[in-house]
Amino acid sequence: MPSPHPLDRLTADEIVAARTLLTEHGLAGPDIRFPYLALEEPAKDVVLAHKPGDPVDRRVRAILLDVRTGASRDVVASLTRATIDRDTALDPARDGQPPIMLEEFMAVDEIVKADPGWRAAVERRGITDLDLVRPCPLSAGEFGIKGETGRRLLRALSFVANRPDDHCWAHPIDGLVAYVDLIEKRVVQLIDHADLPIPAEEGNFDQPGPLRQTLKPISITQPEGPSFAVHGDEVTWEGWRFRIGFDAREGLTLHQISINDRPVIYRASVAEMVVPYADPSPVRFWQNYFDAGEYLLGQQANELRLGCDCLGEIHYFDAVLADGEGNPRGIPSAICMHEEDFGVLWKHTDIFTEARETRRQRRLVISFFVTVGNYDYGFYWYLYLDGTIQLEVKATGVVFTSSYIPGSPYATQLAPGLGAPFHQHLFSARLDMMVDGLANAVDEVDLVRVPVSPSNPYGNAFSRSISRIGRESDGARVADASVGRVWQISSAERANRLGDPTAYTLYPTQSPLLAADDSASISRRAAFATRALWITRYDPAERYAAGDLVNQHAGGAGLPSYVAADRDLDGRDVVLWHTFGLTHYPRPEDWPVMPVDTCGFTLKPAGFFDRNPTLDVPESTADHCVDSRARTSHCH
Repeated sequence: MPSPHPLDRLTADEIVAARTLLTEHGLAGPDIRFPYLALEEPAKDVVLAHKPGDPVDRRVRAILLDVRTGASRDVVASLTRATIDRDTALDPARDGQPPIMLEEFMAVDEIVKADPGWRAAVERRGITDLDLVRPCPLSAGEFGIKGETGRRLLRALSFVANRPDDHCWAHPIDGLVAYVDLIEKRVVQLIDHADLPIPAEEGNFDQPGPLRQTLKPISITQPEGPSFAVHGDEVTWEGWRFRIGFDAREGLTLHQISINDRPVIYRASVAEMVVPYADPSPVRFWQNYFDAGEYLLGQQANELRLGCDCLGEIHYFDAVLADGEGNPRGIPSAICMHEEDFGVLWKHTDIFTEARETRRQRRLVISFFVTVGNYDYGFYWYLYLDGTIQLEVKATGVVFTSSYIPGSPYATQLAPGLGAPFHQHLFSARLDMMVDGLANAVDEVDLVRVPVSPSNPYGNAFSRSISRIGRESDGARVADASVGRVWQISSAERANRLGDPTAYTLYPTQSPLLAADDSASISRRAAFATRALWITRYDPAERYAAGDLVNQHAGGAGLPSYVAADRDLDGRDVVLWHTFGLTHYPRPEDWPVMPVDTCGFTLKPAGFFDRNPTLDVPESTADHCVDSRARTSHCH
């Protein structure tokens, strides 16, 4: 059997071996759960020095939780050497809680329904069949509430269905919330604030009535097969080369992205995301969800279906993760990869030579979808023929609902009496850059308007300013659409034929950052979302924008603590963390299921190539282009 690559994804056998090793060392047992178990990736220098056939030390990291006592541990173990390399007892009050597990979500229903106070409150609202009530387990956050510090908590808002196949999101039982201690398995506080009307109208998106009959089929075919090649976790396509990864927390990760054997990004992932809500009411002020750090994006991944989630000549990658018991759990077809036509790549009709040339753009799509409670998110990485890299996030699913209070400044009415609180979806992309090598520098580039002067008598001139970001203390930046602000990542060692450093440019999203007050708990816990860009020196321990353990953490971890070191960035091994996302004022059109809304960013080569790298793209010979008048092919 060939030696593995250091970044090969964990296999089912390795997950079994990890559980066995931890059990043999007395770290796992009947009361111990595995909220997180994943590959402990070797440091960058180790990976870059690796040659095929070299021995590999396969290590795992596990966050362990004792569900009887609430004690937790952070453990790193070597499967190769059968040793425990690190074993740290965690202090929940200081370090935060391990991520939330599926079994805990399921336990909330039983715990809440067993509470006499909650039962009385629900019955007072006219609900008699508790089997149709759906307590929704939600992360608790950290607000300094007396008696909560160190406790493992969830908070539960509830919904009711009219019958088993009725979607409960249409009928929120508002004004009532239960605080649940997961270790003691009881409701420790009940807030029964107001008897708000329960909206009656149903919202069943899977029962729409007659379907339209006018859409004609669209067929996407590649009769000669796809242009990419897959060798284990490594993919090659049109000069691109990269490795596929999949992590329980981040989901899809891309590694060692290069084009024409020149490195661009060492590691790309969505390191965190947060969904803060705007309703300040006593039963909703705490609604702030970290879908990566608290719920684990990878653990929520969907099994994708051909013809629904992906179209064309598809290559699927299965994923294997550890469940709460530390046993392997397979997710078939968790990652989808395919090619897409993307319109015109370049085109010109020359008035002097009469040359007429058109070339079509194509992109490679690597994607996965997750369902986190009511929302669904698709993460789509795109690689283009011209060297462009994009990430697009598609948000869909069902908006979180409330009873609508007329005139509310914090919610939209979606249906009679049904509200949806305003909220944001804010993501942090971690981009471990490696533009033509490890020595990179980052410049902020702004448009500069030039006033009228003797040298600019007609006022038409404009220029640009280029400012080097030299230290981490200067690396927390905001986007500014008024000056077209971008950030350029350049090589400190390689130049193009014109003598300029080879570079890539990050074109940021232009959307609001975290909207909460600076003093709010969420502003401390999701400090990454207060800036559009953070720049740090590479450190293998700095993986997550909001810190290692986000669940019930008081804040200040992650990026604020990383940049406090104020390390030099100029010509160094740098990591960019880009915040992007959506501010969502729900619309009636978002109900009962939300059409996809998108956000993301783009990285484009800027002097990385000496000229247009797609001059060698051939003309299209697609036989399926049809003139609807003549019904004959006219694409060449």
